[in-house]
Amino acid sequence: MSDLMSQGLNLALYGMGTVFFFLTLLVVATMLMSRLVPVAEIEPSAGQEGGVDPKIRAAIGAAIHHHRQRKNE
Repeated sequence: MSDLMSQGLNLALYGMGTVFFFLTLLVVATMLMSRLVPVAEIEPSAGQEGGVDPKIRAAIGAAIHHHRQRKNE
């Protein structure tokens, strides 16, 4: 029984070590990529309020109004 417990402990430690290694590698790769790849900032056009087309804003408002009316029924 002791040999079986030892093998189980070794397997558990090996598995957790492997997962820890790959998660650490993932974090480092993500940090490097975020520093290497520039993030473009999108500025709204002069005619648009907050960067959303007025027609889309009206459609979203109508959808929210319709949803709230259905919810109250």
